[in-house]
Amino acid sequence: MSSASYATAAVTMAHYKVVDSKREQFQRYLGKSGVLDTLTKVLVALYEEPEKPNSALDFLKHHLEAATPDNPEIELLHLELTEMKEKSEAIVEENKT
Repeated sequence: MSSASYATAAVTMAHYKVVDSKREQFQRYLGKSGVLDTLTKVLVALYEEPEKPNSALDFLKHHLEAATPDNPEIELLHLELTEMKEKSEAIVEENKT
C-alpha cells in the first residue's frame, strides 16, 4: 500500500471517529433531555395497542403531545382531574350501597 493510500485511510478513519463522537454526543443529549424515554413509551404504547390505528403518525403525534405538557399548570390539572374522578367513583359506589 502506498503512502497516499495510508494517508487516505487515516483521514477516512478520523472522519468516522468524528462522526461517531458527534453521534454519541447526540445520543447522550437525547437521553439527558428525556427524549429517548418519551419516544420509547409512545412506541411501546403503539405496539401494545390491540387495534392498530390507521395512521401510526397521528397516534404518535397525539401521544407525544399528551406526554409533554407545555405548561406545569396542565400537569396539575391532570392530577386534579384524576383525583376528582377517583372521588366521584367512590361516591357512586357509596351511593349504590
